[in-house]
Amino acid sequence: MPFIHSPTKSDLLLRISARLCLLLLAASFLSFNLSAAGQTSGRVPTVAVLDFGDSALGRRASERLAESLKLDNSLRVDDQDQVRAAARGAGYSGSINLSLNEARDLGAALGSDFFILGDAQTLRRSPSEGPVYFESYASIFLVSAHTGRLIRWERPNFKAATAATAEQSLLAQLTTSEARHDYASLIRRAQEDERSERAAPIDPQIPIIEEAPEDDKLAEAEGLRLPRPYRRLTPAYPDTAAHAEAEAIVDVLVDLDESGEVTRVIVARWAGFGLDEATVNTVRQLHFFPALRNGVAIPIRVLLRYNFRKPPR
Repeated sequence: MPFIHSPTKSDLLLRISARLCLLLLAASFLSFNLSAAGQTSGRVPTVAVLDFGDSALGRRASERLAESLKLDNSLRVDDQDQVRAAARGAGYSGSINLSLNEARDLGAALGSDFFILGDAQTLRRSPSEGPVYFESYASIFLVSAHTGRLIRWERPNFKAATAATAEQSLLAQLTTSEARHDYASLIRRAQEDERSERAAPIDPQIPIIEEAPEDDKLAEAEGLRLPRPYRRLTPAYPDTAAHAEAEAIVDVLVDLDESGEVTRVIVARWAGFGLDEATVNTVRQLHFFPALRNGVAIPIRVLLRYNFRKPPR
């Protein structure tokens, strides 16, 4: 007859204690995973604010904006001394007309999710009629460090009889709760859009489009005839750019199908001031003689560059 052990009271207590420990460990592990998942999906974005040019106003304006953004708990603003050092180390020279690659490289050097750059100045104006006045402005650009895209541009400006008054009005505008809320909302929305883009499945039916060589002779050597527009259109110089007297370059990558029709336009170098939108709207109106490889029409991607200069007065 086999020996059967009857559990004692102490044995039962040990088993219960062991099970409770396992349950607690499992609960802790589950809680940690859920917490980590929540932090990954709702991670607080980091923002770097660069100086708005070399002027004293440019430095004060960027510092005031950075301090204001720190009041929003949904953002983490990087230390500005570290931002300045990182920008210098990356060779950033203060340009506000960047390509996507340049913006991504700068963002990688800063180590932030988004960055804000710009230019701020006070100008003395002498109109043909009326008294002399001063204008303080800030051209401000919010950029995604991951995609290099321009998320938003703005150019608040104020006029006053003295430079000090105009500058005070500008600095006050940059630190309003409305301005802070707008930037925080734009950053959160851009972060969510980028997350959705990364999660979107890749459509295997999308054809691979080759990029056109920049040199016509190289294209000819490859048996390729580059596309040509039926007629050339020049983007309008918008009032938003005229008010800022903006001069910049806008590059766009244009996908053409076999018939030479525009299927997609990507801004590869942004400028703000309404120049990007003017360029895209114009390019979408273009029609091309299709690209040919050895006499056969093919889809292709071409780079178009537009130089904007303020019109003569």
